[in-house]
Amino acid sequence: MEIRPTAELIDYTPDPIKNVAIAARLCYSKDGARDLEKKMSRQDMEKLVKKVVELGHHSTLEHTYFYFHIECSRVTSHQLVRQRIGTSYSQRSQRYVEEDNFSYITPPSIMAKPALQKKYKEWMQKGQEFYQELLNNNIPAEDARFVLPTVKTNLVVSFNARSLYHFFSLRCCTRAQWEIRSIARQMLKQVKKIAPVLFENAGAPCEVSGECPEGKLSCGKVVKLKNGGN
Repeated sequence: MEIRPTAELIDYTPDPIKNVAIAARLCYSKDGARDLEKKMSRQDMEKLVKKVVELGHHSTLEHTYFYFHIECSRVTSHQLVRQRIGTSYSQRSQRYVEEDNFSYITPPSIMAKPALQKKYKEWMQKGQEFYQELLNNNIPAEDARFVLPTVKTNLVVSFNARSLYHFFSLRCCTRAQWEIRSIARQMLKQVKKIAPVLFENAGAPCEVSGECPEGKLSCGKVVKLKNGGN
């Protein structure tokens, strides 16, 4: 079954803004966290968080978490798990879970060519059939999986807000691989709905700061943005 890569925000710190604001204020106050919470209005909290983010004092962002369910190819799950600091992962095991509900993701470059897309689908089906044949002949799932093509996988992932900022700066970039870029942009859209002040400056550097860290490898989007394009 062909599917699309998806990311769903399923849980998060109940009040992300409050956590960050109290942590930031506590660094320069004799009061404890409970007293600071009572003294700060919502407007105070949002103003402080905005200032903290703009100044790049991101250590206080580590006190708030966002928890996602992700469906993607194993190609992309290998890229995801490179993000280690402030991030936790749990992934479905191919050793203990048989791939009887076989799903896969087709890259847009292949979908754009119908003849190749047809061959791609046939290749995936052959892999599934041989995998099932191995299982039917008492080959353990942990060995049968060696013949599988790149199939869909499921993960639950939790990021603190600081780690998310770093992830978005890398993976929302046009130069990022298409699937992980799609997932990153879905995640960014969802956390912006929950905490718009906190993630106001999150995303690809060219879109956030008007600068591109890629140098000669730049895709050129930053120039278009500076000239008023998209």
